Amino acid sequence: MLTLAAVGSLGLTALQAGPLAGEAAAAAPDTTKFQGVNWADPRDNYASDEVVPTGLALTDDYLATYQKSTAVVAEFQRKFGTNTVRLPINPATVNGPWWDSYRGAIDAATGRGVKVLLGYWESPEHKDGRIDDKAAYDTMWRTVVDQYGDTGAVSFEPMNEPYGYTAAQWADTAANWLDTYGAVVPRERVFVGGVGYSEDVKPVCADQRLAGTHLSLHHYGFWHQNWTDPATWAADLRSKIGDCASRTVLTEFGVGATGGLDYNGAVNGEWQIAAFQAQTDTLRELGMGSVYWPGLRAGDGYSLTELQGTGTDLTLRTTNQSVADRLAWAWWGTGRPATTAGVLRGVGSGICLDVPGAVREPGTKMILWYCNGGPNQQWTYTAQKELRVYGDMCLDVDHGGTVGNTPLILWPCNGGTNQKWNLNAGGSVTPVDSPLCLDVGGRATAAGSAVGLWYCNGEPNQRWQRL
Repeated sequence: MLTLAAVGSLGLTALQAGPLAGEAAAAAPDTTKFQGVNWADPRDNYASDEVVPTGLALTDDYLATYQKSTAVVAEFQRKFGTNTVRLPINPATVNGPWWDSYRGAIDAATGRGVKVLLGYWESPEHKDGRIDDKAAYDTMWRTVVDQYGDTGAVSFEPMNEPYGYTAAQWADTAANWLDTYGAVVPRERVFVGGVGYSEDVKPVCADQRLAGTHLSLHHYGFWHQNWTDPATWAADLRSKIGDCASRTVLTEFGVGATGGLDYNGAVNGEWQIAAFQAQTDTLRELGMGSVYWPGLRAGDGYSLTELQGTGTDLTLRTTNQSVADRLAWAWWGTGRPATTAGVLRGVGSGICLDVPGAVREPGTKMILWYCNGGPNQQWTYTAQKELRVYGDMCLDVDHGGTVGNTPLILWPCNGGTNQKWNLNAGGSVTPVDSPLCLDVGGRATAAGSAVGLWYCNGEPNQRWQRL
């Protein structure tokens, strides 16, 4: 093990100059390998004393912590296929006796082949978005890095939500962390939070001193509860990522899991459904990894699970299967994209994709018509990427055309690629085998206007809301 003491003997100047000669070249970040959940203290991880994730207890020794954590992590794996767990640390946890036990949670996860992301949370007394006590912070990280610096499954996040720093100050702080520990910890195992509430990664992404690290992004819907269009949420998320998706992991995002909302269903004016569908669609489209908040936290309405059992015999109950479905969709393209029937309303026109006259005749061409909720306007997006109407009929690209002005018709569902569609987070609808977009010809907005395919241009006549 290369310890920090050994690094110190190499001289401070070498550390300040950058990576040490002979240090293994950092691998390029790969965010797709992170599909996970946060496991949190009931106090939201902000604690002046030790952080204790739900299900653990300060009275647990190493073995009890290991056994409990094994049970919890195994449930995360069994129920959701997760391969990552994000855990909090603070000086009280690491610099005192609880660390000897808490390591059992880390070791249990890595022992099951699960990656662990350790992030520093400040105390509630300060809660100013800055490091509370630099000396205690440094002692904490020296201990953690000495213990896990050569454990490839463990990554490190210097601070959660550094909103008390300016962008320049935070970049300096993160760069100093890398100068201090970079000889032990490869950069691809460091997660640098975005600026503010870890809400924008572009400034840290642009700083060359932080090159090769992962970027930690948070994105929550409660900031804008009046946004009910998934396209608005998708655009907001992409604006916080910029061109840094290949390095970014969405380490916190979540929605109300205990209120009975169906995140597979139509939005129907519900901001949480709009936000979560946009987030998971965007993650899927950009190939980004993510860590849901929280996988387990007592008293949190966003918690994906509820703890059951006693002692070390612990199990988890899923609080909302549709949240799990959407995570599976984001991570692997399985699970379920939104499958409940709903209308497709044109952003430019404000009216709906319609089978004219509610006919069932194969070959009927699609039009716009006033939204009325009729069965001829109820489109179900299936796990097979079909847009079904009437249950057994599909939106079909006529003869599989791949050029502009190709009509869209009604046709019996047959599994063909010309009946498979991508519902993109920006609001466009595209065939899986064509670069064209669902389009209202001539940017028309009147009822009866023809709907077909045209070259994608991002205009309102090519954007659709699923309601």
